[in-house]
Amino acid sequence: MTPQDASVETLKLCELAPVIPVLVIHDASIAQDLARALVKGGLPVLEVTLRTPAALDVISEMAQVEGGIVGAGTLLTPSDVTKAVAAGARFGVSPGATDTLLDAAEAADLPMLPGAATSSEAMRLLERGYSVQKFFPAEANGGAAALKAIGAPIPQVTFCPTGGISTKNAKDYLSLSNTRCVGGSWVAPQALIDAKDWDAITKLAQEACALV
Repeated sequence: MTPQDASVETLKLCELAPVIPVLVIHDASIAQDLARALVKGGLPVLEVTLRTPAALDVISEMAQVEGGIVGAGTLLTPSDVTKAVAAGARFGVSPGATDTLLDAAEAADLPMLPGAATSSEAMRLLERGYSVQKFFPAEANGGAAALKAIGAPIPQVTFCPTGGISTKNAKDYLSLSNTRCVGGSWVAPQALIDAKDWDAITKLAQEACALV
């Protein structure tokens, strides 16, 4: 998969809903119920971060949920790419980007949303062919104002900002011309997951959809 083809695919994903849930899941047994709750609420694109021992099993379980599109986040190495694809991930997300990681994703035909934090990083990814990127960590990098400033001279790049985004500031990002969606964990808080309150998570998803 070429970087250009990858960007076409990731742009389609970003346009399906204003929020991509960023999920850190420790128990694969609740994965399908959680995915169904989020999809029911209007958020079909789900990012499962590879930050727990259960993450790959979670991806495998969520990949079976009708209407869901599950990807793997926190991809750092070629091995992560291989394992994510084998688990059923349909896209990948990385906090930053290296040639080694991108080479692996392209060879595996895995659409990537690579991370960039600066203008130089965004330009380098664009030069390689990635016109859809993750702005991370968004709030720590100056928030929506910084993303607006970075985007002004690089209008060719579309971003999905992630990191520190909540209902309080999501609209600030979504109002930017260079932003199609945001990534956030607030739609699936750990307390509601632990309580298995799927109706409440569906409601949060619905509220997230209403941000635009």
